[in-house]
Amino acid sequence: MLRLSKIFSRLSVLPLMLSLAGCNMVVMAPSGDVAVQQRDLIVVSTVLMLIIIIPVIFLTLFFAWKYRQSNNAAPYDPEWHHSTRLELVIWSAPLAIIIALGAVTWISTHKLDPFRPLDRLREGKPVTTTTRALNVEVVALDWKWLFFYPDLGIATVNELAAPVDAPINFRITASSVMNSFFVPALAGQIYAMPGMETKLHAVINKPGEYQGLSANYSGAGFSHMRFKFHGLGQADFDQWVQQVKSTGGPLGRQEYLALAKPSQQEPVRHFNAVDSGLFEAILNMCADPSKMCISQMMDIDAKGGAGKDSQENRKRLVYDNRNAEAGDVTPAPHDMQSMPGMDMGHGSGGSAAPAPQPSN
Repeated sequence: MLRLSKIFSRLSVLPLMLSLAGCNMVVMAPSGDVAVQQRDLIVVSTVLMLIIIIPVIFLTLFFAWKYRQSNNAAPYDPEWHHSTRLELVIWSAPLAIIIALGAVTWISTHKLDPFRPLDRLREGKPVTTTTRALNVEVVALDWKWLFFYPDLGIATVNELAAPVDAPINFRITASSVMNSFFVPALAGQIYAMPGMETKLHAVINKPGEYQGLSANYSGAGFSHMRFKFHGLGQADFDQWVQQVKSTGGPLGRQEYLALAKPSQQEPVRHFNAVDSGLFEAILNMCADPSKMCISQMMDIDAKGGAGKDSQENRKRLVYDNRNAEAGDVTPAPHDMQSMPGMDMGHGSGGSAAPAPQPSN
C-alpha cells in the first residue's frame, strides 16, 4: 500500500510537470511581441556562450585523444610553460563574449522592462497616438485569478481576454501571499505581492487560446492556479465583453471577501458590475471595511505615528486571511508584543516597545 501511495503521489504531479514542459515549448514559440523579444534574447545569449563551450568540449576530447599514453608520436615538452599566442586566444575570446553579453543585457534590461510602456506592437509596427490600449487589473487570490477591466466595468475569474495587436497595461497585486503572473505566450512572469503593485506591458499578436498560470509556489492549491488567456480579433473581443455583461452578476465588497477565501479549481466566473475603487481597496489591503488601508497607515506614520491611540488600530492591521475560520474573513488578532521593532501601541511617537530583560 505504501508503494502504491507513492506511485499515485507521483502521478498527481505529472499534469503539472507536463504543463511546465509545454510552457517551455511555448516560450520558444510565443505569440506576443514582448515574448518574441525575450525568446530572441535567450537564443542570442545561448549562441554567444556556445562560441566558447563547443570549442572547449571539442579541444578537451581532442587533447585526450592526441596525448593518450599509447600515442608515442605526440610531442612531449616537459619544459613548456608559456605561449603568448595561446594566452591571447584564451583571454580575448571570452572577454569579447562577455562584452557582447554585457551590451545585450544592458539594452534588453531597459528595453524589456515590464514597467516600460510599449513602443511597438510587433516588428515594423510602432505604437502611435491613435493606438487604443486595454487596461487590466490583476489580483492573485488563493488559489485563483481575478481580473478587472476598469474601462469596461466588468471583472472575471480565471479567464482573461484581449484584442490582437492592442497594448495591454497590467496592474498586478495579490490578496495574501506572493504569486507570479505568467502567460508564456504573452510575456515573461512578474510577481504579484500583497500591498504592492507591479506592472506589465504586453501585446498578443496572434488569435488563440493560451495558458496562464502562477509560477511561484503559494500553497496547497498552487498547481491548479491556472487560467485561460484568449487572444481575439476586435469584433470577437467586443462580443466576449457583451457575453460577460449579459451572464455575470455584481462584484461588491462582500462578494469579493467571499471570493478571496482559499479555494481550489475555481470555475470561470463573470461580473458585469464592479464596486468603484475595489481594486484600490484590495491593493491597500482594506477591501474588508474593518481594516485600515495601507495608505492610511503610511499617512499616520508620515505624521509621526499615533502614539497611544495606535492601540485601537491593532485589530485593523491584521490582514492575512489564509488561516481564517470557515465563517471568518480574517483571523483573530495575534500577539504583536512578540514582534520586536514594531510600534503596535506600546510606545509613543513611533518608538518600539522595550525588549524584556532576561532574569538571573
